Amino acid sequence: MLVIEPSGQACGARVTGCDLSGPLAPDLIAEIRSAWLKHQVLAFRGQAMDGDALERFTVAMGGFGEDPFFDPIEGRQNIAAIVREANEKAPLFAENWHSDWSFLERPPSGTCLLSIDIPPHGGDTLFANQIAAFAALPEDRKDYLRGLTALHSAKLAYAPDGAYGEKEQEADRSMAIRPDQSANEVRPHPLIQKHPETGEEAIYSTLGYIIGIEGLESDQALPLLMELAEWQSRDEFIYRHQWEADMLLIWDNRSVLHKATGGYEGHRRELHRTTIAAC
Repeated sequence: MLVIEPSGQACGARVTGCDLSGPLAPDLIAEIRSAWLKHQVLAFRGQAMDGDALERFTVAMGGFGEDPFFDPIEGRQNIAAIVREANEKAPLFAENWHSDWSFLERPPSGTCLLSIDIPPHGGDTLFANQIAAFAALPEDRKDYLRGLTALHSAKLAYAPDGAYGEKEQEADRSMAIRPDQSANEVRPHPLIQKHPETGEEAIYSTLGYIIGIEGLESDQALPLLMELAEWQSRDEFIYRHQWEADMLLIWDNRSVLHKATGGYEGHRRELHRTTIAAC
């Protein structure tokens, strides 16, 4: 029986009472999915999972999504390592707010992270509830934003001249990031989207992966996106997740933003990640 303990913050819950290391019954997955849609971020404590178990869970939750700019770990096609060595000097990976791979034609519905090597302090992951962020806006602002189409691209991050591009690859970075010209592609998505499973409206993605607004010049679009990004990450919309050993985390990219934090200098940190396909 699942035991679900809400975080008491803007979203998120910790889950016990299940073993995800072996076969996954359909009833269990249905219960997990219901809790996931309600809380947006679920942390499963005490899970001694290997790569097979992580992949099995990902398939049960919707199948593997695309990971365009990560190399998988050895022996796997769908698991990437989010790793930082104790002596690493490269800038912290994913320290900006984002929704994973929002620049794809069919962005993923969710992401899974499994703790492998957790430092004794620091390394929290922050989440921002974008359903709550949209709901708190004035009605006239909601109406305006509903009419906007955002232009998404990975070029600022993963193009050869991007933040994780060719020059950055020469730095002391442990992660297997593969920049590519395909990062320069631009795809439109409505700025405000209805969740395909719950129907709730949310602000989708944010400045960084959003590089413009369809029909607006950059001198109009950029101030709007900067103002919106500040609103999206207000304290009242935030859940701060603290990691533990043997923990699986799953979040809904359709309704939350997330970002990494540091504070574990001198310690190694590794998590294994899978992407859940669009539903």
